[in-house]
Amino acid sequence: MMDGVRARKQNGEVVTGSNRKLNGHADPRERDASPAGQSENIFLFYPNIIGYSRIILAIASLYYMPLHPRTCSLLYSISCLLDALDGIAARHFNQSTRFGAVLDMVTDRCTTSCLLVFLSSAFPRWALLFQGLISLDYASHYMHMYATLAMGELGQSHKKIDQSRSRLLHLYYNNRTVLFIFCALNELFFIALYLLSFSSPILSPSLLPKEDSPGATIQPGSPSHPSSMIFATPGSAWAMELARANKMDSFWPWVIAGVSFPVMAGKQILNVVQLVKASKWLAEGDIQARRAQGLRKRVR
Repeated sequence: MMDGVRARKQNGEVVTGSNRKLNGHADPRERDASPAGQSENIFLFYPNIIGYSRIILAIASLYYMPLHPRTCSLLYSISCLLDALDGIAARHFNQSTRFGAVLDMVTDRCTTSCLLVFLSSAFPRWALLFQGLISLDYASHYMHMYATLAMGELGQSHKKIDQSRSRLLHLYYNNRTVLFIFCALNELFFIALYLLSFSSPILSPSLLPKEDSPGATIQPGSPSHPSSMIFATPGSAWAMELARANKMDSFWPWVIAGVSFPVMAGKQILNVVQLVKASKWLAEGDIQARRAQGLRKRVR
């Protein structure tokens, strides 16, 4: 036993309390050695199973998105709420993994992007804004993740932000209440916009009755009349019109949008801060690498 400890010390590997855990996550080297001598199946850990459930619910919500706004909103909301549950399960069962952290982040990015893509089609005038939000979300998180891998300690989580680097990001990632509020209300705002696209004539003028043909309806048997809802494919124009004919009340979507808008705007500011800080962190690493190689700025 002492020989093994000496060997690890000679190799520069010192086991301390700080590197037994990776930002609150158990060291994978410790998890590999199970009592029965069997390797664990990371893919079947409880938090990761919850992550798979999130993906299934998200895909189901995307299927119903053009056709059934109520069903879509319910499935999408459950998928988002499970985002908090998988973290609780990971801490409770000591099953925090790098795979689970990446799966969680990728699922968040993809589901939000898909909803924003739909909003771009529902509100064509604001398509450029929604496209910008998608780009900012992906760019800031990718840059931040890459900076953490390149400049951080071995196995450092992307949520481990030093307070000296950014107080805002430190508060955002290390305070679970703040993290939950920002993520939840950010998603709620976009869900509210989605519901308003089916219920508010202010945002969707196509919901207003046409004056040139009041009360005009397409009679059954017409080639353009769907005989049943099952024949209206979710991506068709008829599906959108049928869903908008459900007479949804726009009061509560407006309330939710108004309450969640400031937090959503704050989340976008955090994305900008995250992108700038990650860029500066990578630039610092480039300067250190150039100095180590003896490279200097070329003077003309």
